[in-house]
Amino acid sequence: MANSTPDYSIPKDKGGRVRKTLLIIVPILLLIGLFIGFGSVATMSMNPKGATSAGQKILPVYIVLALGMLGLAIWYVFDNPPSWVKYLQSVLTALLIISVFVMFTAMVVNILKKPKEKTRNFNTLAVIADYAKAEDVQLMVATQGEARPQIEIDLVPEVGGKIVYVSPNFIEGGLFKKGETLLRIEDADFKVAVIRAEAGIAQAEQVLVREQAEGEIARQDYAELGRGDPSPLALREPQQAQARASLQAAKAELEAAKLNLDRTYVRAPFSGRVRTKASDIGQFVTPGSRLGRIFSTDVVEVRLPLSDTQLSKLDLPLAFMARDRASAPKVDLHAIVAGQERHWDGRIMRTDSTYDTSTRALFAIAEVYDPYGAGASPDGVPLAPGLFVDADIVGKSFENVITIQRDGLRPQDEVYIVDDKGKAEIRQVTVLDATSERAVLTGGVAAGELVVLSPMERSRVEMTLKVLDVNDPENVLVDPPKPDWMKKAEADDAENPKAEGESKKESRWGKNKDKESDDADTSGDGDEESDESDKKEN
Repeated sequence: MANSTPDYSIPKDKGGRVRKTLLIIVPILLLIGLFIGFGSVATMSMNPKGATSAGQKILPVYIVLALGMLGLAIWYVFDNPPSWVKYLQSVLTALLIISVFVMFTAMVVNILKKPKEKTRNFNTLAVIADYAKAEDVQLMVATQGEARPQIEIDLVPEVGGKIVYVSPNFIEGGLFKKGETLLRIEDADFKVAVIRAEAGIAQAEQVLVREQAEGEIARQDYAELGRGDPSPLALREPQQAQARASLQAAKAELEAAKLNLDRTYVRAPFSGRVRTKASDIGQFVTPGSRLGRIFSTDVVEVRLPLSDTQLSKLDLPLAFMARDRASAPKVDLHAIVAGQERHWDGRIMRTDSTYDTSTRALFAIAEVYDPYGAGASPDGVPLAPGLFVDADIVGKSFENVITIQRDGLRPQDEVYIVDDKGKAEIRQVTVLDATSERAVLTGGVAAGELVVLSPMERSRVEMTLKVLDVNDPENVLVDPPKPDWMKKAEADDAENPKAEGESKKESRWGKNKDKESDDADTSGDGDEESDESDKKEN
């Protein structure tokens, strides 16, 4: 019985044409479909609100169909498949064409759809601020100098000889009292000189007595002979005068001998300490040779350089000389000694007569009395010569001047003032005094105004500021109002709560992701600006 099933196989003579047709049409369809599909997906970044879901969902289907179509085409090219494959090929071709059309439509819709306008969040710059205050101010001038003794001398002998005694206190750092014998020179020769001077006095006295006796005898002879008044020469008055002079000279020599004998004792002219020692027992010294260096501990001076600006803050004339210690300006001297800060009370007693030519500064001399006793620090540390100290001098007093924290004073004497709406402005001020903690102003800022203390670029003054209290950063001093465009946007959102609820249910390809991206961009921009501002300010 003959088989009545129709034969759908490709004839042998037509196989070459079919293969050529498939080799041309299939790659073209694949390229067109892939181009349109990826183009549809790419346009979603241009318009996230567009109808892109169809293109996204159809692209995987198209890829599956394209792979199936490619497999059939390969089958046709390399083999003669059964007849049912032709029907399958027709169905896949139709679906492939439909998917290409759908993706093309989605791409066109995405391109023509108007994207939603992005609204930037209302960001404010938070700063730390404090109020300007009106206060009575006592100015202080800070300077520094080196402590030195008021009296310091080289110890020298007045007579020469061998040193036979050295005081135990005559050592470097030794402490001695006024009149104490520090060294003693051998005195044998000087004792002999005293004896010789005493003998000279006795001889001169004997000559004077003899001349006086001879003069008296001559007067008596003239009286007995009746020859009138005798002449001074006859009475030996010149010889008597010479004898008296010789006696005075002998007495002077005795005093000189005794003085030289006493000078063999080298005594301290004041109470003090030994800085250096240059001689010792057994050494032969000559008059004027250096035995050592000593200084007085009664008064220690500190020379303090003052610039013209510092002088303007002090009631200190150029040719200043204090009448007494009680009326002299006070100065607090302090330094780190043995790891602790020590303080000494001093007084400005005078200023130098001339300016220093190298520094163009005028030196004021501060004195500390009895630095090793009553003038020592409260814990008993003396103000030793050679110590470098800082000095705070009490200056002029001012009433009702403006004071702000030092961080609020900007370069070029500028401050940033914030009003109750968060708007800042730059003020030029007149600075009376500035320390590490505060600045004293005489103009440009009124009491009660908010002064920005945070580091901030000059360009950011135009921004709206949120002001926090310097003493309690959680306390907001100024919370700026929202701008009109933000109030309008919030009003629109309040009128369309349903649309807002629906937008939250969109897929990750829709509004929620876009909103998160917008917020991230906004936050990122703010952080970058803040970081850049901090870097530049630092």
